[in-house]
Amino acid sequence: MPMTLPTLLTLMRIALVPVLVVLFYLPFGWSNIATVAVFILAAVTDWADGYLARRIGQLTRFGEFLDPVADKIMVATALILLVQQQEIREVVFAISAAVIVGREITISALREWMSGIGERALVSVSWIGKTKTGFQMTAIGFLLYHEDLGPLPIALIGEILLYTAAALTLWSMWSYLQSAWPVISDSRHHQAYEGRVPDASEDAAGDTGSNP
Repeated sequence: MPMTLPTLLTLMRIALVPVLVVLFYLPFGWSNIATVAVFILAAVTDWADGYLARRIGQLTRFGEFLDPVADKIMVATALILLVQQQEIREVVFAISAAVIVGREITISALREWMSGIGERALVSVSWIGKTKTGFQMTAIGFLLYHEDLGPLPIALIGEILLYTAAALTLWSMWSYLQSAWPVISDSRHHQAYEGRVPDASEDAAGDTGSNP
């Protein structure tokens, strides 16, 4: 499979995750600025890979799959780092982070299933989802920086933005589930596959036979 430029940008976003983690823990005064810079770079690649894929006609199934995976890895990693940070170790903050990560997993699974049955359009990205993403990314950027800028309480603003993002997260999840519910509740999609599914012992026997 030839590697396209948009896919390379997506892979670069994944490669930035360990860089983000290392910078977050560096005991230097400039580490928070560097951490935010890496996060912003990742956000830029998120916009650029989709834009380029459409602009130069390099939309691929692999890229369509990998792009949201890269987004979720970056966001989940940043939220985990922030939750364990001493200054903002609060129950409400942790719950908000869990809501955001849980929603991402749920809706990703829903989209994958809907795509498999040809109904992906019902759960395509909505304006609520885009608004949620805007609040979420801005909140994480503020929280990663966390130092006041003059009279501006950056960490507090970041927390408020994150709580807003969590509320929008629940709203968008409800909206997607509502759109998909007619398909989810259709009994035809809950029927067992025809034929017999091999059990684990048969799978193991088959693996043993094919791998001497």
